[in-house]
Amino acid sequence: LWPWLLASSGLSALLQLVTLPFFPDSPSYLLIQKGNEEACRKAIRKLWGEGDHQAEIDDIMKEKGAMASTKTLRVLEVIKERSLRWQLYILVIVMTTLQLCGINAIYFYSFEVFHTAKFEEYLIPYVSLGVGFCECLSSILCSTLIDRFGRKVLLWGGYLLMCSVLALLTMTLSLQHRFFWMHYFSVILIFLFVVFFGIGP
Repeated sequence: LWPWLLASSGLSALLQLVTLPFFPDSPSYLLIQKGNEEACRKAIRKLWGEGDHQAEIDDIMKEKGAMASTKTLRVLEVIKERSLRWQLYILVIVMTTLQLCGINAIYFYSFEVFHTAKFEEYLIPYVSLGVGFCECLSSILCSTLIDRFGRKVLLWGGYLLMCSVLALLTMTLSLQHRFFWMHYFSVILIFLFVVFFGIGP
């Protein structure tokens, strides 16, 4: 089954490959990069239907003017630029914490936790698949929550809940030989960690 599941990702790539030539180019690309206003109007009509789309074209023209007046910075210039320093610090911190948050360790050791929890050998791949499905669902949920609560709240809340779950998971894994039910609690915590990761970071 796994080879078929892995091969199934090629179906979406094949579908895109077949259908992509029939999609119009981006209107902003045609106007800003190519400078072809007529092709831009044609693409807008194909995307949004017939009508007066002058306002959208004016917006693209404003964007083109703003891009022309903005200087493109090299990597070293971005690092040296004082006005961009805080944004750069925030970006580095967010990306570093994302790599070190523990999600890779959870995925790596989840198989062992499921095995210790006395799951049948043939069921463990499906439970692992359920973990991935949870991350997918929580990412979809995040897209609806981000407008309501904002990115900062979701980041702080996600990391706080993930830290709490990891602390509990460390405790349950340490006590799993004393209490038989600790194995199942560890499995629940793995699912919760993945959900909080999907909603937060």
